[in-house]
Amino acid sequence: FSTVRAGLVSAEVLQREQQELRSQESSTKLLEEESRHSKTIYRDKSGRKRDLEREWLEQRQKAEATSERDEQYARWGKGLAQERQQQQNVEDAIKEMQKPLARYIDDQDLDRMLREQEREGDPMAALIKKRKARAGKEKKEKPRYNGPAPPLNRFNIWPGHRWDGVDRSNGFEQQRFARMANKRAVQELAYKWSVEDM
Repeated sequence: FSTVRAGLVSAEVLQREQQELRSQESSTKLLEEESRHSKTIYRDKSGRKRDLEREWLEQRQKAEATSERDEQYARWGKGLAQERQQQQNVEDAIKEMQKPLARYIDDQDLDRMLREQEREGDPMAALIKKRKARAGKEKKEKPRYNGPAPPLNRFNIWPGHRWDGVDRSNGFEQQRFARMANKRAVQELAYKWSVEDM
């Protein structure tokens, strides 16, 4: 779209139009130069500026977190106990590879391994299993109550480990202990009174 007039035009009008065209071109050249070296501004749907570097960092952090979580789930899916067992097998194999090929009668590892093996038809195997089971049971200790000192009872039974410390009795035990103490005190007084004259 040109602003130049068509037809017969005077020289003054023509010069003025050319000057206006030159000034418009120079202003557009300045704008072109400025825009050529400027960064592109990205905007979202609402017109706000977007910080692409920050968004890229956030996406990368999310991707790292999801990959870490997926890796952990994959490890769990394989089985933690199986993974530990495999690691133990590798360590045992490395340990065995470092030993000499020829093993003699005084090799303690070989002796221990042969003793731990269970053989079919071994008459002592059942007895050894029982001993191991009994030793395992002895090590396991039942939990005990460890709170404030509980009130005494006539059987000297310690409360269970889940007891909350609240005495819910009807008072019979305390009355019994009071009667026993009173009886003992009366007997002691009677004895002292009977031997007073001696």
